[in-house]
Amino acid sequence: MQHFAHLPTEARRRLFHRLPRRVGPGSPPGLLAHALGATLYCPATRPQLAADLARLAGRGLVSAVACLEDSVPDAEVAHAEARLVEQVGLHRHHVREGRAAPLLLFVRVRTPGQLRSLVDRLGEDVDALAGFVLPKFGAPGQPEPAEHLAAVADAGRAAGRRMWAMPVVETADVLHRESRLEALLRIREVLTAARDLVLAVRTGATDLSAVHGLRRPRGTTVWDVRIVADVLGDVVNVLGRLDGSGFPVTGPVWEHFTSGERLFRTGLRETPFDQLDVRELRSRLLRDDLDGLLREVELDRINGLVGKTVIHPSHVGVVHAMSVVPHEEWCDAADVLGAAGGVLASTYANKMNEAKPHRAWAERVLARAEAFGVAAEGISLVDVVAELVAAEAGAAAVPSARPAGAGVGR
Repeated sequence: MQHFAHLPTEARRRLFHRLPRRVGPGSPPGLLAHALGATLYCPATRPQLAADLARLAGRGLVSAVACLEDSVPDAEVAHAEARLVEQVGLHRHHVREGRAAPLLLFVRVRTPGQLRSLVDRLGEDVDALAGFVLPKFGAPGQPEPAEHLAAVADAGRAAGRRMWAMPVVETADVLHRESRLEALLRIREVLTAARDLVLAVRTGATDLSAVHGLRRPRGTTVWDVRIVADVLGDVVNVLGRLDGSGFPVTGPVWEHFTSGERLFRTGLRETPFDQLDVRELRSRLLRDDLDGLLREVELDRINGLVGKTVIHPSHVGVVHAMSVVPHEEWCDAADVLGAAGGVLASTYANKMNEAKPHRAWAERVLARAEAFGVAAEGISLVDVVAELVAAEAGAAAVPSARPAGAGVGR
């Protein structure tokens, strides 16, 4: 798999100074975690899941989660499991025959027992999975986290290769201030003991907000919900450290995909779109509420998160465009890592780079560049978004089923 491989060759040559690297389930964990990008969640009950995955992988989707937890009513779990086993087998068949591009497919399970049962029922088709998402990880009253991780390890042995675990931090004991630190330290201890299984820690803003009956409306970001923003900051602080003890922490779900009436003005400037004569693109981003997603992805990255959980195909290109490293940022990072120490003026002569304080930041930038590439000099975010929207419009001209993931938020 390679990000932006679905774009025409000429477009890729024009947009990129350095192309993204190819990745797969066996890639180095740091690279693979960054390459997850926009991870699309959809309920395991989707009748044409394999067809949806094939179609969306052809449009640039790299990671997806089939959910057996909150998106499936309790009364439909057995049906969802049977449907998932069928569709995962079909997906594997399509990939092996070259009828579908591969992607990183995970299953969100309820319990270790359900995980083990699914692996048994999938048989050799378990090879189609990259791993499992473990909800409400470590919370009181939930399955013991070590049991969940042991089940993932057993799944890897059954598949003959490593299966990845992505635990989700999203429960009241993490939200409540008096229990948060103890809960996060307990989670860190368990994850450290199983470090070779953990690809990334996911964050569940929907469940965290629900503890206090909150939900961010259009026109705001998760970082405006202060009680949740506090949790995200502490999750990065405890579980996302860059000293070798931490793990990549992913951005929480963006759950809007159509725009209603606006009360506040957008922060999406007109000038970059006017300069490229793509004013209609700006109107489309506003209409589909994607300007808010652009802002939230930027704030996620500023605060140390990677990737994003999404629930609609229209979100994927926006997240991936935001993940491309601008040429100026790449130059700064390369300069910092190439310096023995001290202070140096940036290549673009507009900022100060300090070799020691900025080193960890530079390493993060180059890790993202490996996964998403480096924009060519003079290429902006608007250029990349415009190319992805044009590619999506061309693909949408072919009749297709209802988009996978629509209406499902985690």
